[in-house]
Amino acid sequence: MAVLSALLLPTAALAKSSDRSQPMTIDAARNECSMVGDDGKCHFAGDVVIVQGTLEIQADTADVFQKNGEIDRVVLTGKQATLKQEMDDGSPMHAQADNMDYKVGTDTIVLTGNYKVQSQRGTNAGQRMVYNTRTGDMQSGGDGTRVRTVIQPKSTAPAAKPAAAQPKQGGN
Repeated sequence: MAVLSALLLPTAALAKSSDRSQPMTIDAARNECSMVGDDGKCHFAGDVVIVQGTLEIQADTADVFQKNGEIDRVVLTGKQATLKQEMDDGSPMHAQADNMDYKVGTDTIVLTGNYKVQSQRGTNAGQRMVYNTRTGDMQSGGDGTRVRTVIQPKSTAPAAKPAAAQPKQGGN
């Protein structure tokens, strides 16, 4: 699940890798689970909050699908579902969309409905983005809608200010 937030744009930073080994807490107004052996689905609704390490997700609903006792897929919905996480390099990442669909087996996240992903390196916004958290490949647009990407310039040290003129002392 922590991989969910590795979503980024033109950056090589990855989601905080230590988050995967942290316990996941899910708070909601209600939940319904249907499990058959190690397979099933849990539906969480009403101000859903998921926390795992530095990962924080807020959504109206969350559907968590399990196969063989492992999380297979997570679907988050809301107006808007939001996600924030610290990256391994310490920088923050924020994402929002009406729908976030994370397929664990393929390491693929699909964001749809007015999505926006922000990091210190820039932003990407549109109607649909597919992101592979393993390869870093990202695809957006191509569905007749426009995509907007803003890439921030690489930080550089500010130019030195010229020294202020010193008043002359003495007689000349």
